[in-house]
Amino acid sequence: MTPLDPRPAPAASAHPTGRKRVGRRPMLLAALIGTAGLAACGKGPSGPTTAAPEQSPSGTPSPAQTTSEPTPTPTAAPSGTAAPDDPLAGWSLEEKVGQLLMVGVDAASPSQAAKDAVTTHHAGNIFLSGRSSASATAISRTVSALTGLTESSTRGTPMLVATDQEGGNVQVLSGPGFSSIPSGSEQARQPREQLVASATAWGRELASAGVTMNLAPVADLVDIASPASNAPIGQWHREYGHDAATVSSQARAFAEGMRAAGVIPTFKHFPGLGRVKENTDTASGVTDSVTTRGGDPAVEVFGDAIAGGAEVIMVSSAYYSRIDAGAPAVFSSTIVTDMLRTEMGFTGVVITDDVSAAVQVRDWGVGERAVRAVRAGCDLVLASADASVAGAMATALVSAARSDPALAARIDESARRILALKGIKGATADR
Repeated sequence: MTPLDPRPAPAASAHPTGRKRVGRRPMLLAALIGTAGLAACGKGPSGPTTAAPEQSPSGTPSPAQTTSEPTPTPTAAPSGTAAPDDPLAGWSLEEKVGQLLMVGVDAASPSQAAKDAVTTHHAGNIFLSGRSSASATAISRTVSALTGLTESSTRGTPMLVATDQEGGNVQVLSGPGFSSIPSGSEQARQPREQLVASATAWGRELASAGVTMNLAPVADLVDIASPASNAPIGQWHREYGHDAATVSSQARAFAEGMRAAGVIPTFKHFPGLGRVKENTDTASGVTDSVTTRGGDPAVEVFGDAIAGGAEVIMVSSAYYSRIDAGAPAVFSSTIVTDMLRTEMGFTGVVITDDVSAAVQVRDWGVGERAVRAVRAGCDLVLASADASVAGAMATALVSAARSDPALAARIDESARRILALKGIKGATADR
């Protein structure tokens, strides 16, 4: 989940299995970027902690006890060589690492930390955060101010410009030029084709402001007895239904509409956040003790999304005790690489939930969060709540990769996958 502001969105007056298809999407994205000129849950703490890891809550292993991550063996630094036709040929390690970072930018007023993340640390992607009543034209200017920095910092590579435009309580942009989007539960009442048309219209509004990626739809199956007791999803009516068939159909309809508008949809939060009690942004030790690795309806919703051509899937930061009790999903190679990639066949981009300020991951230092996520198989590390952590994340990834060829190769793999999503010639999403 990207951090969700539990306040209602402001009024308009105030403010199974398949392979990723990259042919049509890159062209749409490239066209959109040219035209533009260029999870969300409760708020976490105002800043991250880099203190030594603390003991995790009772029943949850501490980071020191986690066994999901391999221990790197220091060796000589990787050569960094690349074939002439490789889209990463000539790129420095720092530049490649930057492509793996998505940093939060206040939609109303970009912070200096966000600008520094791009210019100093090569961050290649931004996330519009907060609650903004600014017009689509004003948002476009904000976007252009950030994307205009890429020539010198990211080799002119276009940015992924994301936001949270689910609807209901999760809608970042609500000023002139943006519709008031109903919640997922309300969207679910629309006939499928009507929802496709609605989402297409909402996507065009985003595209007009320079947004190229939406961290939606929510594909979480809330199938517990009391949906409102599910703090991250059900409490805010973010779900599309309480049975897998309905959630799958409506989430895919929303995604279809976004694609039609040239906006990349993101299915979240794998392998499902509909059965937990607490919110990973505001609580630690959040654990799902129900969801299983295979044959589970909550997981099959994501399998349907993959079969339908999902480009991006967000991984949650909850623990899943029946899949891998040793690490939050974003740090689990069992969940990201073995389950999502190998068993379910997903070859698209995997993005983390916010790992900049979420209480669930505070026992790990900021840099370690990024390293663990990438080692697990994640491609994009989302720092949506606090752009100031980008430097620590970038530094940690670069430092670790210099002594770990396997991690350096993982960074290259993710960078190529992200470039393929952006439509960069020669990039491929295949592993």
